[in-house]
Amino acid sequence: MGDSSRIAGQDGLRADARRNQRRILTAARLVFADHGIDAPMATVARRAGVGVATLYRRFPTRDALVRAAFAHQMDICAGALTDALADPDPWRGFQQLFETVCELQREERGFPAAFVAAFPDSVREGARVREQDERDILTLVRRAQAAGALRADFHPSDLAVALLSHCGLVTALPGDRAASRRLVAYLLQSFRAEAAHGALPAPSALSLRSLPLAAHGSPGHVPS
Repeated sequence: MGDSSRIAGQDGLRADARRNQRRILTAARLVFADHGIDAPMATVARRAGVGVATLYRRFPTRDALVRAAFAHQMDICAGALTDALADPDPWRGFQQLFETVCELQREERGFPAAFVAAFPDSVREGARVREQDERDILTLVRRAQAAGALRADFHPSDLAVALLSHCGLVTALPGDRAASRRLVAYLLQSFRAEAAHGALPAPSALSLRSLPLAAHGSPGHVPS
């Protein structure tokens, strides 16, 4: 019988190559969580127990590695936004989308930075996807406001501020699920129309595309 490690699966990878890929992706998520997505590729290879050449053979760029490491989380985000838009109750759709993204932030500490970096503005297709996502979020916000559920003075930048706040919490207290859930509940209650008492200060210029997370996966300086 032949060496089973040389038998290719449906994805065209041999069993040993598939194992290496799994180790690399697992290591990448751990390294990115600890050191940010700018961590050296050699650190990922060392954590995975493979050679740097093996890593680069499978993932020739950092961008390719980040996308692959968090592909599942990206798919969940995309599906959550689609489901939110399809929900006949716009507030329920908004709430479930916010809770889903916050859950991903809590489960994968490297995800917030990956979320921002996955579709850089310099890549035409990435910019198109990002712009469509922002239009879809704005549509969801307007629907929830028109239904009288979301406060009329809610601004899309408030969503970015809320996600940044939650990211700071899970970065400081990665194991405190109760604190995360309580903050999410507080934020959602503050977004409700019935919670609007008096005018808010002017909204932030922050947006999902400018969240200051790309370098280290944790709160940093807002780009000028």
